[in-house]
Amino acid sequence: MSGATFEELTKVAPEKSLLVPLKKKAGRNSRGVITVRHRGGGSKRKLRLIDFKRDKITVPGKIASIEYDPNRAARIALIHYADGEKRYIIAPLGIKLGETIQAGEDVDIKLGNALPLESIPVGTLVHNIEFEPGKGGKLVHSAGSSAQIISKEGQYVVLKLPSGELRKFHQKCWATIGQIGNVDHENIKLGKAGKRRWSGWRPTVRGSAMTPRDHPHGGGEGRAPRGMHPKTPWGKPALGAKTRRRKTSDKMILKRRQEDVTVT
Repeated sequence: MSGATFEELTKVAPEKSLLVPLKKKAGRNSRGVITVRHRGGGSKRKLRLIDFKRDKITVPGKIASIEYDPNRAARIALIHYADGEKRYIIAPLGIKLGETIQAGEDVDIKLGNALPLESIPVGTLVHNIEFEPGKGGKLVHSAGSSAQIISKEGQYVVLKLPSGELRKFHQKCWATIGQIGNVDHENIKLGKAGKRRWSGWRPTVRGSAMTPRDHPHGGGEGRAPRGMHPKTPWGKPALGAKTRRRKTSDKMILKRRQEDVTVT
């Protein structure tokens, strides 16, 4: 088993004004039907309200603390703005207490600052990227991740995402400068099943260990091969079947993730 050292944290108790209750769903939708399997239990949490929009334009803010967030892999930073408001942002790698950050179209290219993609130089690492202008950051939120600005083509900026995908974004989409911190998160080893249960995950049973009525892979005397293409419990293709739907935004993809095939 291994875990985080938390040495970068500067405050234990969260900001109460930015906490809201988080009700457990256990994988169920609004009708009470399980739509995500293997979820349930886990430690009690409260949700930290994160500022993904960064719409405090030209208002300087000071880093007041670096805190732990049980709902995400990244650390979060508490910002005290000059007008008295407090907000949480995802903490970039290397951010320090007392540093000043800002959001605006012509602010400095500095760690933690948020700008439109058209104002950020080619080669810069960014995170919390907007998919559509004004909708707030949707991409690159996890610990240690970043995207890189590759080129600028007319109204669009080409980014290389953490998956390796090359995609065009409108130049008016905003992003935050820097790589997300807590880069060692991927090296953590849970070490025991109980630690996964604390995170809200329940056991996953192999289909081949079930009966034929419960799973297409089930049944047989002793251990048996699948005897078919891999399937879900409901008979749908699994393990390699393409599930990505065609969307109008697919025309923005220049290169698929983990592939060398250029999309035409």
